[in-house]
Amino acid sequence: MKRRILLAPLLAIGLMAAEPASAPDRPLPDAAQEQRARALFTEIRCVVCQHEAIADSPAGVAADMRRLVRDEIAAGASDEQVRQGLVRRFGDYVLFRPPLRIGTLLLWFGPFLLAAGAALALVRRGRRKRADPLPLSPEEERRLHDLFLQESVRRDPDATSPHDGR
Repeated sequence: MKRRILLAPLLAIGLMAAEPASAPDRPLPDAAQEQRARALFTEIRCVVCQHEAIADSPAGVAADMRRLVRDEIAAGASDEQVRQGLVRRFGDYVLFRPPLRIGTLLLWFGPFLLAAGAALALVRRGRRKRADPLPLSPEEERRLHDLFLQESVRRDPDATSPHDGR
């Protein structure tokens, strides 16, 4: 029991620990290579944030990925070679525009298939024959007529009509 009490503060400190700040980015000395690197940064997804490019992500992994891209470009790799290296490490998901392959067909065409399915369901629902309401029986017609003739059933006093003359 005492061990649990002693371990609790250590666990709490460990849970509160944040990711250490990454080293600041160091641009490449060649302006053309740095421009290529920055263009690639916008095409590559941060594997931690998943909705941000590594150019915009503050995550440490994104900083490591930026450093890796710069190192590859400085070593003479083409843009395509850099992309392929990242895909080998992280999979097709790392690219905002993954290649069109059998494995990525659902990724490319899934949203269109969902939209087409929803449109088809709406069209089928709209074309479905609606049931007409049953006509009133003679007894119901008589009771409705009697209700309209009674003075206790009146129209809403707050309702207005253009024929009221108010």
